[in-house]
Amino acid sequence: MQPDDIRALSVEEIDERLREEQEDLEQLRFEHAIAQLPNPMILKKKRRTIARLKTIRTEKQSAGVAA
Repeated sequence: MQPDDIRALSVEEIDERLREEQEDLEQLRFEHAIAQLPNPMILKKKRRTIARLKTIRTEKQSAGVAA
């Protein structure tokens, strides 16, 4: 998910998407511990997406407080 796409979402939608991504990452880590993933780079992509979501959520919350 691109940063521009995330910025178009509301804070509530970002929170929901963040929960989904974290659950996906947890499931992928579990699968990776049991057997090798076909594409282990997906773990890195999920972590980066989670970081983007958290960063933009913080930006939006800070902008709401400052405004």
